[in-house]
Amino acid sequence: MLDKVAVRNVLDKVKAEERQALTAPEGKLLCDVYGIKVPQEGVAGSAEEAAKLASGMGFPVVMKIVSPDILHKTEAGGVIVGVKSADEARAAHEKIIANAKAYKANAQISGVQVQQMLTGGQEVIIGAVTDGSFGKLVAFGLGGVLVEVLKDITFRLAPVTRDEALSMLDGIQAAEMLKGVRGGDPVNRDALADMIVSVSQLVNDYPEISELDLNPVFATKDGAIAADVRIVVDYNQPAPRPRHSQDDIVKAMNRIMRPQAVAVIGASAEDGKIGNSVMKNLINGGYQGEIYPIHPKAEEILGYKAYRSVKDVPGTIDTAVFAIPAKFVAGALTECGEKSIPGAVLIPSGFAEAGAPELQEEIVEIGRKYNVRLMGPNIYGFYYTPANLCATFCTAYDVKGSAALSSQSGGIGMAIIGFSRSAKMGVSAIVGLGNKSDIDEDDLLAFFEQDEHTSIIAQHCEDLKDGRAFAEAAKRVSKKKPIVVLKAGRTSAGAKAASSHTGALAGNDKIYEDVFKQSGVIRARSLRQLLEFARGVPVLPTPKGENVVIITGAGGSGVLLSDSCVDNGLSLMSMPADLDTAFRKFIPPFGAAGNPVDITGGEPPQTYKNTVKLGLEDDRIHALILGYWHTIVTPPMVFAKLMVEVKEEMTAKGIEKPMVASLAGDVEVEEAAEYLYQHGIPAYAYSTELPVEVLGAKYKWARGAGLL
Repeated sequence: MLDKVAVRNVLDKVKAEERQALTAPEGKLLCDVYGIKVPQEGVAGSAEEAAKLASGMGFPVVMKIVSPDILHKTEAGGVIVGVKSADEARAAHEKIIANAKAYKANAQISGVQVQQMLTGGQEVIIGAVTDGSFGKLVAFGLGGVLVEVLKDITFRLAPVTRDEALSMLDGIQAAEMLKGVRGGDPVNRDALADMIVSVSQLVNDYPEISELDLNPVFATKDGAIAADVRIVVDYNQPAPRPRHSQDDIVKAMNRIMRPQAVAVIGASAEDGKIGNSVMKNLINGGYQGEIYPIHPKAEEILGYKAYRSVKDVPGTIDTAVFAIPAKFVAGALTECGEKSIPGAVLIPSGFAEAGAPELQEEIVEIGRKYNVRLMGPNIYGFYYTPANLCATFCTAYDVKGSAALSSQSGGIGMAIIGFSRSAKMGVSAIVGLGNKSDIDEDDLLAFFEQDEHTSIIAQHCEDLKDGRAFAEAAKRVSKKKPIVVLKAGRTSAGAKAASSHTGALAGNDKIYEDVFKQSGVIRARSLRQLLEFARGVPVLPTPKGENVVIITGAGGSGVLLSDSCVDNGLSLMSMPADLDTAFRKFIPPFGAAGNPVDITGGEPPQTYKNTVKLGLEDDRIHALILGYWHTIVTPPMVFAKLMVEVKEEMTAKGIEKPMVASLAGDVEVEEAAEYLYQHGIPAYAYSTELPVEVLGAKYKWARGAGLL
């Protein structure tokens, strides 16, 4: 049973004394309560007491200043290691006190900590930080003096499960060192995992602990022990962002995204006005629900009866699209609240993004008061193609499919629309989120999770207002549907000035990277990747295993495709002898079996057909990457039609495996690539990276969803 009273007493004392950090002995008490192993130690008030303590626990010892005013003890000359005798302990005590007074004359000094000295084992760091978006995070990495040099550290949302803690041990670049190198013993993984779990539970139980360091932790084959404890507190934690229940989110989002009736506030009959474009898109897009134009003076707009206010509309309204200047939004939103309209789509700009946060705060308060969910402001609106709904001033969009996309930026939204149209990528929805005053990415995840028309969710974001809510939703949804996220701002400095090693290492992007991984999110590195993943991942069947085989007509392509496999975490199959012999029957003597299978460029179409058919038929192979080289013997469209023929022949036999293709050649390969894509084989002209990236994304999702 945890002695939480003892922990609370320590933290209350620190607060009463208006300190920002715990002393080392106070930190040890918290560690003891949570089962975090630390060395024997004591605090000496005199040189003689230091000698007595050191002699009692056995030499060598480490001695450190204990002062709430000196957090970085080494900088102050407040640490002496390797003290080997009682006389050395007396001298070390005097020197540490003198150094501390020289470092900070008015520092409150509680004494000198005498601690059993640890040697041997691998030095690691276990810590925790508080992030403005994600809240409490636990960290693990290489420790000791190298921690801020190598910056080899990984993060997870706290509290962590035991499995998540174990995954952290494999999540650093130096993971192999923990397994024992050059005859060294492997560390005790269970002991480290236990310590990570305990730290995560401690910071989760006490929100005022803002940063925590156990550095170094000495990890050996027998266990793990923390040599130094540093705990920083902040009693002014921000209030948690208001959250809606899952049921309330889904109920509201269903009415907003699939409305029976839409009001256009600021509807206009004048070409060039946003309110005119919204009306035309609703009408010309084929929306079959009720459309209510709202205008202070007009009798009718574009053939629809107009109303002065939403309150004058006799029927129920599900969604109100705003196309009026920012200064009028609050008044019209209040009327929407009084009308019990559940959703407002706020196209107008001129709020927080334009230096008017007070206008945005006002509409947020109105939304909360009347329970109106706000999309935006400062957005292009949204599309929901199953309902033929174009609630936007952008061009109408009618290519239906299963990809749901969203963007925080209007410009990126236009790129999504353009790419989707150009690539003939069917979408279920395209949504603008803008300033995210209310509705954000996790609300969309909740909607698309239960939307039968959506099979993949792709999101562009610059920040996450509530990263923890997003991570919780993504962890749940990604088990059912792939989630792809393009996080903009990867290169920003991100890390605030921090009091701990862990805090200094908590670069904003590293946290996003690790939390996305923990939540099963596929991270896109570019806008093009986001779009290609949204298009390609749903096309591919889910692989049944990790064995990937490359079949190529060009050795150069085979090398580049192999490199891409390594970059994207794909496993190139080690070719069994019998399968190697089977492939060699179809390729010339100067070709190369093994993996990649190089059939060479001079081979007729039948060679492509035979080798690809063999690859699909053999149960040991789980995915194929095709590298085509444009030749007179096998022209691009001949290759493309043949591959589709083989694929369909195998499908008829119940054999489905993911296949992607890279086409190298003259401009005719563009048509061939498009033909392959339209028939279920994601294919790219002039690129060996994109097809493998798409396949890699499918594998990442399948692993995260527990399907492999």
